[in-house]
Amino acid sequence: MADRARTPSKDVERALIEAAEVVLIRDGLAGVTVRAVAAEASVAPMGVYNRFSGKDGLECELLIRGFQRLRAEVRAPADAEPLTRLRESAIGYRRFAIEHPQHYQMMFHHPSAGKHFANKAVQESASGTFDELVAHIGYATARGAIADGDAVERAQQFWSALHGAVSLELNDAIRTPDPAATYAQLVELLIHGLRHDL
Repeated sequence: MADRARTPSKDVERALIEAAEVVLIRDGLAGVTVRAVAAEASVAPMGVYNRFSGKDGLECELLIRGFQRLRAEVRAPADAEPLTRLRESAIGYRRFAIEHPQHYQMMFHHPSAGKHFANKAVQESASGTFDELVAHIGYATARGAIADGDAVERAQQFWSALHGAVSLELNDAIRTPDPAATYAQLVELLIHGLRHDL
């Protein structure tokens, strides 16, 4: 009877990752333990070790999923105008953070996240996300929509500003009445700087 209640073997890995996300959203990263995730997935704790080598493996999978989702949010429509791409990418960045605060916290603020960037799959997911922004900057430069400059350097500057604004908002440190409007104005300020090479 107990075996029938368990998740079929072929679906165990997917079920565990989905369960880890449920626990992350509900309890934060501190709640993502082998026992909690196994219980959420109705899988024996050994299943976590067999498939992910324990909690670290689960956290890597959560990071990969987080960066994949963030990449989808910052991937603006290919047929959009260069500056529209930048705007949409920036708005997508904030949207991801606001809609997935636990993921964002894990990806950029939790002390344990750093060690997982030694994992090749995590590195590739994170780099792929940043590469989307580099591509937007490069496209805008090539089209003459912004001033000439190193795309990687400018993407880093752009991202740093967005990350700072989003982090302040997630920590309830915004002092203006409409955080979304303040963020949109910041994006326009950044684009103005890129256009005029300030």
